[in-house]
Amino acid sequence: MKVTVLLIICSCMSWGGLGKPQFPEQEKDPRFWNAWAQRTLENALKLQQLNQNTAKNLILFLGDGMGIPTVTAARILKGQLLGHSGEETQLEMDKFPFVALSKTYNTDAQVADSAGTATAYLCGVKANEGTVGVSAAAIRSQCNTTKGNEVTSILRWAKEAGKSVGIVTTTRVTHATPSAAYAHCVDRDWYSDGEMPAEAVRAGCKDIARQLFENIPDIDVIMGGGRKYMFPRNQSDVEYLGDKFFGGRKDGRNLVEEWTNQKKNKKASYVWNRKELMSLNLQNVDYILGLFEPMDLSYELERDPKKDPSLTEMVEVAIKVLGKNPNGFYLLVEGGRIDHGHHEGKAKQALHEAVEMDRAIGRAGQLTNIDDTLTVVTADHSHMFNFGGYTPRGNSIFGMAPMSSDIDQKPFTAILYGNGPGFKLVNGVRENISTVNYRDNNYQAQSAVPLSGETHGGEDVAVFSKGPMAHLLHGVHEQNYIPHVMAYAACIGQNRDHCASSGGPSGFSPALATLSALLTLVRLFC
Repeated sequence: MKVTVLLIICSCMSWGGLGKPQFPEQEKDPRFWNAWAQRTLENALKLQQLNQNTAKNLILFLGDGMGIPTVTAARILKGQLLGHSGEETQLEMDKFPFVALSKTYNTDAQVADSAGTATAYLCGVKANEGTVGVSAAAIRSQCNTTKGNEVTSILRWAKEAGKSVGIVTTTRVTHATPSAAYAHCVDRDWYSDGEMPAEAVRAGCKDIARQLFENIPDIDVIMGGGRKYMFPRNQSDVEYLGDKFFGGRKDGRNLVEEWTNQKKNKKASYVWNRKELMSLNLQNVDYILGLFEPMDLSYELERDPKKDPSLTEMVEVAIKVLGKNPNGFYLLVEGGRIDHGHHEGKAKQALHEAVEMDRAIGRAGQLTNIDDTLTVVTADHSHMFNFGGYTPRGNSIFGMAPMSSDIDQKPFTAILYGNGPGFKLVNGVRENISTVNYRDNNYQAQSAVPLSGETHGGEDVAVFSKGPMAHLLHGVHEQNYIPHVMAYAACIGQNRDHCASSGGPSGFSPALATLSALLTLVRLFC
């Protein structure tokens, strides 16, 4: 009987074929499902032995716009890319032992934006939409409401505690998500002084790019896009010479040059392409500034590997640099273009971005230790994205539903948007999608309401966690709860009453911490 059960369990992990399980007959046997459930139950019972260690390292993976329907669809896509049916596949985040729900509303918005939400899950305070690193007393675009309303982030708390800190994103490093980690700005769009109203500049408000280097001058790793906001307006981009991309700064400052000069006596490197990044000897690098595009990085489906690194590659480099600090690190990782794909109605782009972020989560898990690293995966908000239509098992996630509309007798894809640019009428009626290439990378799925850009969704998003104190992320919580848990786990920030004088909870051993640091170095470089 034990052999039979083992075979059944193993078979569920070895599905292959083109869109169908390799052993479909197994699913007809109740023992298949019973054995799988029992194995899951055994693993669940082990979770009673809670990990209450100090979190030396903290990693937050933020899938921008990665609502629960996106997670499910990305899971299916991941499996189908491996030649499986897809539904049974596990994302790396699926393997995390604890899951919660996060309420994403902003203080002034039922359906949130990425700036107010970033302030919540990084600074621990709910805020107004469109503002970063300031409380709800600050009003969007009103410069004079900034002073006195600044709130600090967990990245700063970690830095002040002696940890190394890093930011990795597929968007601009000055975009809403990363900017809340270091900036205090009443308008998320003030990327450089070139985007600011003159009166705000005169009133003393700083653009976000300046704050990246001035507020926390020693952020150890910064990687993403956004070169445009670092250079003077008359300066051509290093990669697109004579092309449309020029610097965006009115003040004439070259922030990259200033960063390089400030770090000239340190082991610091500025890189702007994948080749430069991957050729670094990371054992001799303590600071990295990587700006790989003038604006956002390319979608993963369109990325030129000769030019730009993948999110997984950036995460690996970041962890290898940050992991050298015996005090540990805090790393913010944003899969930011999931959001952009959805806004454009391009579900294929969005879901491939989510799968790439999941690869990065897996690589981070290989480079760290669950005993001393708290890893959290979540989203800032959802989107008006979903899939349905009674599709059969193994149906391509980008395929058609097996039925036509009983109203207009036309076919439809499983993936649809509630609103967005995919709304299209031909001769006054809904377009017949069988006449277009709905599998194209940039196909815009049909939407119910016409909009130039699809909108966010307002439902709760998932929070996956593993590592020290991960069990504190359970149930349904306000989004601003997340950084408080992470800080508690690492004994940083305001809530340290539970920590021993050595910097950790009672029972914390400095000797074990030293051993853990040595093992981490072995894992990173051997």
